[in-house]
Amino acid sequence: MVIRERLRVLMEQRTIRLSRRAATETCFLLILILYPFRHVNWGLDLWDTGYNYANFTYMGLEHMDSMWLFSTYLANAVGHFLTKLPFGGTLIGMNVYTGVFVSILAAMGYWFCSRKLEIPPWIAFVGEFAAISLCWCPTALLYNYLTYVLFLGCVILLYRGLTEKKPRMLLAAGICLGINVFVRFSNLPEAAMILAVWAYAAMEGSKRKEKRFKEGFFQACRHTMWCLSGYLGALAVMLFYFYVRYGRGAYTEGIRRLFAMTDTATDYKASSMLAGMVYPYLDMLYWLEHILVFVGAGTLIFAAAAFLAEYCEAIRKNEGLVRLFHAGGKIAAVLITVVMILWLYRSPSVSFLFLGTGSEGLQEWYTNKFVSFLFYSYDSMYRPGVLFLMLTAFIGVLCVFKKGSPKQEKLISIMVVLIIFLTALGSNNGVYPSMNNLFVAAPYTLWQCVKFLQWTWKKQEKEARWRRVISFAPVKQALCAMLILFLVHSVGFGAKFVFAEATGVQDVSAEVYNNEVLAGVKMAPERAACISELTAYIEEKQLQYREVILYGYIPSLSFYLRMPPSFNSWCDLPSYSVRVMESELQRLGRELEQGGERPVIIAEKSYGEYERQGDKKSSLSESADKAEKRISGDEKWQMISQFMKKHGYVLTFSNDKFYVWQ
Repeated sequence: MVIRERLRVLMEQRTIRLSRRAATETCFLLILILYPFRHVNWGLDLWDTGYNYANFTYMGLEHMDSMWLFSTYLANAVGHFLTKLPFGGTLIGMNVYTGVFVSILAAMGYWFCSRKLEIPPWIAFVGEFAAISLCWCPTALLYNYLTYVLFLGCVILLYRGLTEKKPRMLLAAGICLGINVFVRFSNLPEAAMILAVWAYAAMEGSKRKEKRFKEGFFQACRHTMWCLSGYLGALAVMLFYFYVRYGRGAYTEGIRRLFAMTDTATDYKASSMLAGMVYPYLDMLYWLEHILVFVGAGTLIFAAAAFLAEYCEAIRKNEGLVRLFHAGGKIAAVLITVVMILWLYRSPSVSFLFLGTGSEGLQEWYTNKFVSFLFYSYDSMYRPGVLFLMLTAFIGVLCVFKKGSPKQEKLISIMVVLIIFLTALGSNNGVYPSMNNLFVAAPYTLWQCVKFLQWTWKKQEKEARWRRVISFAPVKQALCAMLILFLVHSVGFGAKFVFAEATGVQDVSAEVYNNEVLAGVKMAPERAACISELTAYIEEKQLQYREVILYGYIPSLSFYLRMPPSFNSWCDLPSYSVRVMESELQRLGRELEQGGERPVIIAEKSYGEYERQGDKKSSLSESADKAEKRISGDEKWQMISQFMKKHGYVLTFSNDKFYVWQ
């Protein structure tokens, strides 16, 4: 009876523990799923957000450039489906629908880290919360977030397929990578994840060294074939779909133009993209070497105090001095860590120059402080984020070569390092994409750091004196301080930052009340007034659903005003070639001569002022003179200007931001 009662009590306790864990994990998941929607009605971006929603709404070769359509095809297709859902024609509705992909990333990451990697749930939650907070990229850019979802799916399937001996999961991982090429063509480098297959095969065969090469080689070949079958199968299916839907050569022509765009968009050249990845880490070396100096000083002072304490204990037999030296060493190490943090907040870095590419020549790199409390800007997270990436890569490499590490831990370490570097490849945003995709890396790094903070070095009495006085306490203090700094600024950035024209939104005190697409969206009063005036004019003249040519970095107006682009809503991007735009304008000209409807032309204010001014020289200000020189050298705008003169366009509306010609 006693044994039975004892078993009953143990079972009840276990049930209570499991129910508490389940409740905690449910709470964590709910927070992670809902947190991405915190800013769905904040800010009005005239660049990327509305541009992508316009591509989703007017998907197809009629209103989109073939290069952009095919290079991000699946992202556009998924986005087009979302526009057909209830409220898919509004900015808030689309922000909610695209925000779901961030929720999926966080939920997948939390499940994988807590269940498969066995990371403590609270660490996985903190890591995922920080990862969401660092998602600076608008959710409208589905070619990024859909990429991350499929890439994370590949990582999970690859990890499980290798560790659980499930070849079908390797096949599914290959399918994810193959599909990802059609989400964004620059995802091709993600195929390098196959390196994890070969690394794991080498670790699998290491137990029997005499057969290691043979076993590892054939196992890697088998696993590679499974992955490659899924990868090539996905490619074949999608290419066949393009052939049936768009005809022979349409896809290859669009991709060919993608490669050709580097002639004008120099930031997409391989050398420029690699430089953008490398130089943030080079910039961080200035800060890293100073941080290491502080840590080294704390370690030396702590060791000196421990040496003096040991001397007093062994020779002088003075317990008071022993306690004094121990306490003094600890206090000194803590003070040095505090000074280090204060220095990071107050000391600006030296500027340094690097050799750019193309006509850019020498460019000045970042010269601001390490970090700031302006959470609505990138300054609050950029350098802590880069340092965290470096820490993740260092820990990953260390775990791979550490003796005694389980092979599963080595495998995920390799994968995390690959995720960091592969995510940034193919982008002209430097390391920012890597900071936007920390859904495995953040929990993994925090987990390894917590294990290090809990680790103690058991010192032996017979060891040399210098080994007995060495302590990792100062290193742990500095690491703990840097992790707290990173988490504080990540969460602060997540709470305040909303993307708008590559900066952050600062004022969300006004709304536009006469535009259904923008209903409920908070923005700055000046912007609300300009959009409201333009909307009123468009409705008065019944120009909705008329084709439009937009110029001056205002592509979002196509979605906000419900006006389909004549050929490309962001034709002033360097990646959109002059030759293609010239061809499109000639096509439009022929259609107008045959009685076609003239598209509306909307441009940013500086272009309107330039047209009003005509051949007169600017005498307003130095900035106006610079704007005139910039616009007069803009070949695309000169083509639009000639198009307007040839077909009798007249200025019909203007305000402090926009000019309209009909």
